[in-house]
Amino acid sequence: MTVVEQSGDARRVRVRAAMREILLVAALFLAYQGGRMLATGHVAEAMGNAGRIWDLERAFRLPAETLVQGLVIDHRLLVRVANCYYAYVHFPATAVALVWMYLRRPELYRWMRRTLACLTTVALVVHLLVPLAPPRMTVAGLIDTGQRFGPSVYGPPSTDSMANQYAAMPSLHVGWALAVAITLIAATRGRWRWLWLAHPLTTLFVVVATGNHYWLDAIVVIALLTAVILILPRPVPAPPVVIPAQRAPVEPAGVL
Repeated sequence: MTVVEQSGDARRVRVRAAMREILLVAALFLAYQGGRMLATGHVAEAMGNAGRIWDLERAFRLPAETLVQGLVIDHRLLVRVANCYYAYVHFPATAVALVWMYLRRPELYRWMRRTLACLTTVALVVHLLVPLAPPRMTVAGLIDTGQRFGPSVYGPPSTDSMANQYAAMPSLHVGWALAVAITLIAATRGRWRWLWLAHPLTTLFVVVATGNHYWLDAIVVIALLTAVILILPRPVPAPPVVIPAQRAPVEPAGVL
């Protein structure tokens, strides 16, 4: 087999492997959406759970979600930026991180993919067991910023067939963002790598300020992610590439 044929075979193997990973990640996203749809209904239970979550947060003396929204609600540009962050950053940021990991750090990519899959599976079980209406539907004085100022990813709950709006706990927006940040911190070097935490921190502020999640939705998903990380095997570093030493060229013998 020639060098060109070997190169072509290796390229085909890489393409097939990449296609398998794309299908696996696509299945993860479809499971995320489809699983939420299985948890539709249970409106009365979701509303009742919302009241209990609100009372529990006040018992823990957590700041009211209305106070967080009050920081931005009078600044229309900030509100629209928050709405855009909620609507457009969640999936693309995760997808970009997965692609970068696949190309640059395959061992961390596999760990990240498993982590997201396990976290999503556990979260969907919680969605089924504990239907929960988001604070924008239940908290007096809290505005649905997506509906009021746009853009919004949700329609009216009674007619929205594309999403289950009664699956607020846990917040996979926060969970996925934190998983992305943890993986990127492990994949990069230097003091600046801790800035990746800005993504989950911004996501946490956004989901609360827009009225889409309670504090406890984020606390629960952080606890679930911690459990998943502790249970899953740690990523195995890729073996270093060993470059064989080259033999020194032999000087031709001189003519005496």
